[in-house]
Order: sequence, then structure tokens, then C-alpha cells
Amino acid sequence: MERNNLYPIFLKTSQLDILIVGGGYVAEEKLHFLTKSSPDAKITMVSPVFRETTKALAKEFHVNMIVDKYSANYLYGRHMVIATTDKPEVNLQVYHDCRKLNTLVNVADNPPLCDFYMGGIVTKGHVKIAISTNGKSPTTAKRLRQFFEEVIPDSITTMVTNLNAYRKTIQGDFEQKVEEMNKITEKLVEKV
Repeated sequence: MERNNLYPIFLKTSQLDILIVGGGYVAEEKLHFLTKSSPDAKITMVSPVFRETTKALAKEFHVNMIVDKYSANYLYGRHMVIATTDKPEVNLQVYHDCRKLNTLVNVADNPPLCDFYMGGIVTKGHVKIAISTNGKSPTTAKRLRQFFEEVIPDSITTMVTNLNAYRKTIQGDFEQKVEEMNKITEKLVEKV
């Protein structure tokens, strides 16, 4: 049976340097995705032309916009790169340049040229859930995101905050604290 072997992580994007290559609709979509989830992300975009709506979104989130053709020089110091141009040869060049520099890369809509995928994300206060379909069906990830947004109550943030405050009062070593937190939260996942 096939399975998803991807390892999910949550990145502190304000501490990373992200480059989006391209200025069209797909670039705007990726920018929106990043800024919706991480409004403090440190992002630079490079493209000879940008859509007006992309410019407006970039301005809102203090994105550095460079009007220029792609060059490997723009990769230096970047932690991750997203290639979104409508020119397959440019996207492929971005991929190869990133490989040489050991920089994580995502070539939009080309799973074999991706080190990571940008899946569906559900955010409710302090709770964030990432959804991946292993690059097979972004639409499924979108529908699952919509489902979880509806079923997870907005009050989840209050619960998380209260549990965090309680955790700080627990005496003992790490193992004892984990055991106590497990006892308190086990009812959260009991089957009805």
C-alpha cells in the first residue's frame, strides 16, 4: 500500500529568507498562502513583471520585490525557494541552481522538482494543522482544510492557553509532567 512519507514541520518563517521566483497568478497564490499562514514571513520576489494584485499583497506584508529576470545570484542566503514562472526552462534552472546550493526548492505544480509541498493549513489561534496529499491532490487538501476549519471550535485557543498555564504549575521531572498532561487531555480524543 502506498503511503505519504513526507515529514511535516512548522517553520519560523520570520527567521528564514524565502524567495519566490515569478510574478504571475501562481506566484501571487503562493505569496497569499505564505502570508495567510505566516504574516511575518521574510519574503523576496523576483520577476520582470508583477500583477497589480500581487504588488498590493506584497506591499501589505512588506515583501521585497525585485523587478528583474531570474539569476542564480538571487539564491544566495535563501533558505527556501518557490519557482512559479510560466517558463518551464526557468523553473528547471531554479531547481538545478537550488540543488547546487543545498537550498530547499518547490517548483509549483511539478512534484518531482519539489523538496517540499505547500499543503492545506488550518489555523485556529494557537492550533495549526497541516494537510498533505503527497502532492497528489491539492483539491483534497483544500476540502479537508475547509472541513477542519468548520469542526474545530474557535474556543480551542482558550483550551490551549489554559492547558499551557496548568502545565507550568506541574511539579516533577519532564516524564512526570508528560504523564500528567496525558491524563488531563486523554478525554479530548475519546471515541464517542
